[in-house]
Amino acid sequence: MDNSMLEKINRFTRRPFAENEVYAFPIHLCDNDIDRDQERFSDEALLTMSRLFVGKTGIFDHDPRTGNQTARVFDAEVVIEPSKLTKDGRIYKWLRGMAYIVRTDNNKDLITEIDAGIKKEVSVSCTANKRICSVCGCDRHITECGHHKGQDGCHVILDDITDVYEWSFVAVPAQINAGVTKKYIPEKEEKLMEFTPITTQAEFDTAVKSAVEAAVAETVKKYEGWLSPDAAAALAKERDDSKAAVDALSTENKSYKLSAMKMKAANEKGIPFELAEKLSGETEDEINKDADTFAKYFTAPKHQPTPRYSGEGAFTDSKSSAELEMLREINNN
Repeated sequence: MDNSMLEKINRFTRRPFAENEVYAFPIHLCDNDIDRDQERFSDEALLTMSRLFVGKTGIFDHDPRTGNQTARVFDAEVVIEPSKLTKDGRIYKWLRGMAYIVRTDNNKDLITEIDAGIKKEVSVSCTANKRICSVCGCDRHITECGHHKGQDGCHVILDDITDVYEWSFVAVPAQINAGVTKKYIPEKEEKLMEFTPITTQAEFDTAVKSAVEAAVAETVKKYEGWLSPDAAAALAKERDDSKAAVDALSTENKSYKLSAMKMKAANEKGIPFELAEKLSGETEDEINKDADTFAKYFTAPKHQPTPRYSGEGAFTDSKSSAELEMLREINNN
């Protein structure tokens, strides 16, 4: 341990400590790689934490009791390893802290465990004001973008670190190399965490009413622009009625077109109009073919009309006169 390191340690002690009174060791606080929670720190976050972690205490399992205070960070820096890449292909960077423990009889076993690599994994507690989606870049502190961590390359980038609280020895950290417990409490959630006891029925009724109104407003906003079941049913009925009306008009129009083609064929083939509907077929060619068959039965007879006899006065006897009169009546009929 050199003098500069001892000077940094003594900035946090009430009296100057000698080299043989303290034990100093490096710790891997956190890095910029994607962790088990599909989250990572930004490079700017590591730089910020390298300043904020100096002077922060080390405890066990994030238990903030005073008796758990064991060590303190006296120096920190960001280490860059150009030959190593993160899971998503960026240059690997990590935050190295230097911590010290006072050499006492109570700390002998802990120092031995640190040297043996038993007490190794650590985890940090901090506040990140920004949680950025790696896919679309939106701040999930403000809005949810719909992307899911661990799917399609999505992870959350923790940025804008405003405070760090402590670092702890843990058994299973979130980050593979160091472990990070990321404590993210937006301002609106901090307000929700404030607790005011309800002591009267009126306060209880007001609280319930407020909660119900908030839930209703959230539901209305969520389903804004959606149709109610009744409106959807009415719209479906209107659609079905319109389709039925269109189908009926199409059928009627087809019937009119068939009738027109039959009337046309009857007129051209000399078939009485009252028999036109008897013609069969769905196309003009089919109807004309059937009309040709019908027309054979309505062709006019090719014979001359019965000649009229007008030899009046040719017969003088009564028999001949009677026969002549009969012929006239036949001709007149």
